[in-house]
Amino acid sequence: MNAAGLEAARRELEVAGRTVESDVCNLASREAIEVAAARLLTGGPVDILVNNAGVVTGKSLLDATPAEIERTFDVNVLALLWTTRAFLPAMLARDRGHVVTIASAAGIAGAAKMTDYSASKHAAVGFDESLRLELRRRKSRVVTTVVCPFYINTGMFAGVRTRFPTILPILDAEWVTDEIIDAIRRDRLRLILPRVVRVTWIGRLLPVRAFDAIMEFIGINRSMDEFTGHPGH
Repeated sequence: MNAAGLEAARRELEVAGRTVESDVCNLASREAIEVAAARLLTGGPVDILVNNAGVVTGKSLLDATPAEIERTFDVNVLALLWTTRAFLPAMLARDRGHVVTIASAAGIAGAAKMTDYSASKHAAVGFDESLRLELRRRKSRVVTTVVCPFYINTGMFAGVRTRFPTILPILDAEWVTDEIIDAIRRDRLRLILPRVVRVTWIGRLLPVRAFDAIMEFIGINRSMDEFTGHPGH
C-alpha cells in the first residue's frame, strides 16, 4: 500500500534494460486483490508468486483490538489464499510455476505478545503444506516453498531482543533475501533461518512444561517485551 516505497523499489530494480512495474494493492481486501490480479494477468501468466506481505501488532491477546486481530489474519492468512487462487490456475495450465510463502519461526513456536501473529504464521505453514500436497496429488510440477525466518532487521520488529545472539541472531534482511532467492532457484520446499530453529521440532517431543521452560530460558518468550515496530505504526 506504500506507493512511494513501491516506486523507489521499482526505480532501484529497473536497471540493465529491465522493465519493472509496481501496483498499489490493499492485501487486506479480497476485492482489491482480485482486481489487481486480473489487471496483472492481462500481461501474461505469473511464473513466481511471493506472498511476502505481513503485519504484526506485538500486543497480548487482550490488548490487541478486534480490528487489529482481523487485519493480522486478513493480511497474513487470507491474502495467501486470494493471491494464490488468482495466479495458480495459469501455473497449472502451463504445468510450471512457484508459490513462495514467507511465514516465520513464529509459525513453528509461539511466544508472548504474538498470539495473533503466531497463529497467523502457523496458518501460513499449514497453507503451504496442504497446497504442496494438493499439487502432489495432481502430479503438478508447480513448486511451493515456505520460509520460516527468525526476527529480521527490516524495522517491522524494531525493539525485539534475543538472549543468545550468537545462536539466535536478529537476521540481516539482505542475507535472508539471498537465502530465499537461492531456495527458489533450487526448488527447495522449506527454508528455516537460522538452521538451529529446526531443533524446535525435536523439543516438541518433550512434555509441554519442559518445552515451555526451554523457550523461557533461551529468551523467546520475552523477546517481544521491548517491541516498538515501525515508527508510527
